[in-house]
Amino acid sequence: MSTPLVVLGPTASGKSDVAMAYARLHPGTEIVAVDAMQVYRGMDIGTAKPTAAEQAEVPHHLLDIADPAEEVTLARFAEAGQAALADIERRGHTALLVGGTGLYLRALTDPMELPGQWPALRSELEARAAAEGPAALHAELAALDPAAAARMEPSNTRRVVRALEVTLGSGRPFSSFGPGLDQYPPVPFRMVGLRWPRPLLAQRIEERVHRMIEAGLVAEVARLLAAPGGLSRTAAQALGYKELAEHLAGRCTLAEAVATIVLRTRQFAVRQDRWFRRDPRVAWVAIEHDPVAEVLPVLEAS
Repeated sequence: MSTPLVVLGPTASGKSDVAMAYARLHPGTEIVAVDAMQVYRGMDIGTAKPTAAEQAEVPHHLLDIADPAEEVTLARFAEAGQAALADIERRGHTALLVGGTGLYLRALTDPMELPGQWPALRSELEARAAAEGPAALHAELAALDPAAAARMEPSNTRRVVRALEVTLGSGRPFSSFGPGLDQYPPVPFRMVGLRWPRPLLAQRIEERVHRMIEAGLVAEVARLLAAPGGLSRTAAQALGYKELAEHLAGRCTLAEAVATIVLRTRQFAVRQDRWFRRDPRVAWVAIEHDPVAEVLPVLEAS
């Protein structure tokens, strides 16, 4: 068994291709998907989930662990992820974490104290966010926990509500849980990041979105919405699914939905990049043409 590896970067940067190429060269490598939406069964096209053939070729973990009507919390993901890592280590294999969801990745590389849940308070805050707007709740959070508020966009309703829920429910700042997201202690992982010039990444994102539409994403979203339970609060926020749900409800054209998906995915990629850039433990690779060819030598050197 060798040191566990992490390949991270924004969406559409080529992380999965790099991971598969490395695993093919190194038998005994097992891929751990660190993605908040690939955990849901049936959410395949829009999450760029590894194909059935890829999963048969190389063992994958943390895919399809919940129905889309379920809520997968950070605590549930962390528990499943730590169990997967322990299992891989016990069998003498090498874990290769592929991460695009920053907080979920930190929960595996830097195990943290996770706060509880207060459902009634959350419902109240969600109702307030709908009535007053998320910016009003963000301002309240900034007064109670400036550190937490500074790390999230005022428009990110889900994160703002969660931070306020924990702050008010526990009686302590949301940012006080765990070692602190601004701390980067040594960890037993080798982390490599993919960094594209922003215009090239934007082009890759647009091309990916159109490929997903051609591959049947609209039908996938329609099928999930029609299933018993539909999409949970968390699953319904997934990029592509939220916008196409609006289209299927007749509130926008397909072209408008696709344009919105492209725009929001680009914005999301910028936020991912900003999150990952803060971590001084990441060895960054500037990608110009081929992520596999340019990143594999760095992974080999790890």
